[in-house]
Amino acid sequence: MADRRFTRSIVAILVVLLAACASQVAPPPLREAGKPADFPDAFYRQQVAQGKPVYQVDPAASLVTIAVRRSGSLAQFGHDHMIASHDVSGNIAPDEQRADLFLPLDTLIVDEPALRAQAGLDTQPSAEDITGTQRNMQDKVLETGRYPYVQIAITGSDAGASPPALRTTVTLHGVTQIVEPDLKIDTKPDTMDVTGTFAIEQSKFGIAPFSILGGAIAVQDRVGISFRLHALRMH
Repeated sequence: MADRRFTRSIVAILVVLLAACASQVAPPPLREAGKPADFPDAFYRQQVAQGKPVYQVDPAASLVTIAVRRSGSLAQFGHDHMIASHDVSGNIAPDEQRADLFLPLDTLIVDEPALRAQAGLDTQPSAEDITGTQRNMQDKVLETGRYPYVQIAITGSDAGASPPALRTTVTLHGVTQIVEPDLKIDTKPDTMDVTGTFAIEQSKFGIAPFSILGGAIAVQDRVGISFRLHALRMH
C-alpha cells in the first residue's frame, strides 16, 4: 500500500509539472519589425558621415545564448533550458568606445537541440514542455508585450585609459543594471567579431524567477549569457 501511495504521489507531481510547462497561455501580440524607440541611429549615421569606423551587427552570423538552470528540492523533475536569439542587432563605433545593441524578446527560441547538446544538458524536455516554457517565458516572465526588447549599451568612461575603461549596461524589463562582461574583440578593416560572457540576476530586473509547488521546482535567479557577434563595417 505504501508503494502505491508513493507511485500516486509521483504521478501527481508529474501532472502538475506538465500543466505548468504546457499551460495554454495566449501568445504575445505580434511586434512590428523595428528598433527600440530610443536607439541612437543619428549618432551612428553621423559617425559614418565623418568617415569614422562604424560596424553593424549581422544577425544572421551572430548568436546570443542564455542558460537557465533549475533549482529547488524537486529539481530532478524539472529541466534546464537553453534560450537563444538569432536576432541581435546594433552598431559599434570603436573610435568612440561605444556600442548599442538590442534583441527582440518575442523571437527567443527555447531548447534548440544543437545548443542543448553543445551545453551538455542532461535532460530532454518534450515538445509540449518546450512550447509551454516559451509561452510562459514570453508572457509571464519577460512580459514581452510591455517590454519587447533587451538593450545593451557600452560606453567608454575614460578615453585616455589604456586599456580603455568601458561601462556596460543591460536594460531589461524596464530596469537598467551595470554588468561586467568578459570580452574578446577581433577587429579587421571590414569586420569585427566580439565574443563574451556575463551573468545577471533576474530579480535585479524586477523579474520573479518561475517556480511551482512553493519553490520546490524553480528556475535559478542567476542566468548565464554568452554571445558571439559578427559585425560589418558601414560605408
